[in-house]
Amino acid sequence: MTTTAPANAAPTATPRRPLKPGRILMYALLILAALFFLVPVYLLLATALKSPDAINLATTWHWPAALNWASFSDAWAKIGGNVLNSLFLAVTATLLSALLGSLNGYALSKWKFRGANTMFALMLFGMFIPYQAILIPLFQFIKSLGLYGSIWGLVLAHVVYGIPITTLIFRNFYADVPDALIEAATIDGAGFWQIYGRVIFPISIPGFVVVIIWQFTQVWNEFLFAATLTNTTSQPVTYALSQLAGGQAVSWNLPMAGAILAALPTLLVYILLGRYFVRGLLAGSVKG
Repeated sequence: MTTTAPANAAPTATPRRPLKPGRILMYALLILAALFFLVPVYLLLATALKSPDAINLATTWHWPAALNWASFSDAWAKIGGNVLNSLFLAVTATLLSALLGSLNGYALSKWKFRGANTMFALMLFGMFIPYQAILIPLFQFIKSLGLYGSIWGLVLAHVVYGIPITTLIFRNFYADVPDALIEAATIDGAGFWQIYGRVIFPISIPGFVVVIIWQFTQVWNEFLFAATLTNTTSQPVTYALSQLAGGQAVSWNLPMAGAILAALPTLLVYILLGRYFVRGLLAGSVKG
């Protein structure tokens, strides 16, 4: 005769396996790496919250006894307009370069034509040209268009420089899209733009997430073009931060507070889209 366990009997707890030495070492290294990257953030925040007379070498690592939130309002008063310039610049340049890169990647991967591989190689070559090498010709070109000193001249520079990397990302992404989708749409009478708008674009969201995070960060943090192709009314926040810390006597709470304010948009982008970033990177790396 068999006996049955009571219905309300508690399940047997599975014994927890001890951590292996290798996993313990990995966790320790990860914690050290996290501390290594968080120490500058701590110094940044601690200095920003101090009053100017409380900032000195002896108390660098000390948390402020009284929090001075006025540093952020004072920093915003100096760089607020530049932050808005950077937002307009980064959003506009990112969306334009992402759209153009998507169209290029679609054409180069699915609409084979003579010279496509050569054109793609020339585009990739543009990724390896340093900013400094083309700065003078770029300045002359933008000035000839009447865009020197305006935010649109800076947008144009970043869009042109962003096309090679965005094309590369989208070309690899679209290479794994089945050709049968394109052939079926072609048989149904769809053309280039109809196929892109109704078939390709809806499945491109992971690729766009990767491109947006990459390009937004690059445009937001760029300094050389910001210092040479703009004037005082169109300068982005990277150049304004360098001016905020200039001079003989610097109230270090202001540059630190300004750096935190300048870092918030990119941090927000990573928080909102970061979980899709790795998924988008892997989307075009394996065949399913």
